[in-house]
Parts: sequence; C-alpha cells; structure tokens
Amino acid sequence: MGTVTRCGQNAGVTDAEIAGEKPKRRYGTIIKHLTNEPDAATELMAKLPDGVLIHLGAAVSREVSRRAVENGDEDAVIADAFETGLGVDGMGAPPWISGLYVLCPGSLIAKSRSSHRCRFASINDNWVWESDMLINEVKRSTPGSSDGFRAVALLPIVEGTEIDVVSGRQRQGQHSVEHVVSWEVRDGQLVEVSQRTVKTAGMA
Repeated sequence: MGTVTRCGQNAGVTDAEIAGEKPKRRYGTIIKHLTNEPDAATELMAKLPDGVLIHLGAAVSREVSRRAVENGDEDAVIADAFETGLGVDGMGAPPWISGLYVLCPGSLIAKSRSSHRCRFASINDNWVWESDMLINEVKRSTPGSSDGFRAVALLPIVEGTEIDVVSGRQRQGQHSVEHVVSWEVRDGQLVEVSQRTVKTAGMA
C-alpha cells in the first residue's frame, strides 16, 4: 500500500485523528528505562513541572490502590494476619507488608467497662478506620476470658504513607496515650522512623 500524502488543512494529520480517535501513545522506551534503570524515575521526576508531578503522584496512588483491590487476595492475607498479627503481650504487632498490602493489626483488651489496653494505627494523622486509604478492615472477638477485639486493616503500599502505632490505656473511663511508634513507606518498604513515650495525652 502506498504512502498517502495529505495537503492543505489535513497535512500532518493521521487517519485516527481525522476519524476522531486519539492516536495510540507509545510508552515502550520510557517503561524500559524505568524498569531497567532505577535512577530513571528520579531523573524523570526532577524534569517534570510541579503541576504535572502532583498529578502523576495522585495517579500513581490511585493505580496502586486499584491493583491492590482488584488483584490482591484480601481474605487469605487477612486470615494469615489474624494468626501472626498479635505480639507476645496479646496486643497488635507492628505493621508489615505482605504482597500488595500494608497490614495494620489493632487490638483492645478490656478488664472492665472502664479499664482496657489498646493499640491502633493512625494513617497520615487519621485513625486507620477513618482513613481514605483503607481497603478493608476485619474485626474479631478476642479469644479467651478477656473482653475486647482484634482487627486487621489493609492499605495499599503508597510511597510516603505515615503510620503511627499508638498504644494506650483507659483507666476509670479516661483514655491516655502511652507509647507511639512511627513508620513510613519508603521505596516500597516500611521503615521505623521514631519511638516516643507519651506521659499524658488523650486518644480521642
């Protein structure tokens, strides 16, 4: 088939554009660079305008969340987390990464209606059950004689996510924070960034 030369107002316009279709974008080269050269992503980000960089960051976050929801095995991951997600003290273990998810265990162990110990995660300064990043959360009653519950929350692995694991206690109806361990997602890994003991602070 010969080459069609367009003249006048259609010069340089493809058949797809004339038909009202978007021309197919080609990403092969950039995907190859990003896959084979880890520094390529950093170099690309440095060259993008601020507005494009913000838009790209939001698009990456949405895509990571979509894949975690559509491709991850939530039920199996949650079931395994309930078997391994408690510390030796019966409280929630530190968060960890499994497959496409960040897992955040939580727990509450009650001695009475006005006295309990608890440990829950805060995501970017919001409790995990209020976070817009939450994919799924499952709660189960605490086994044994103590009242309370255990919980496992699933989040997508989004770069820069800040997680505070907050341990607290209720005495005579008053809540107080006792210890906070802070984590951050960096390069797809969970990194502990700080620990602090809190003498008096509310959990509300």
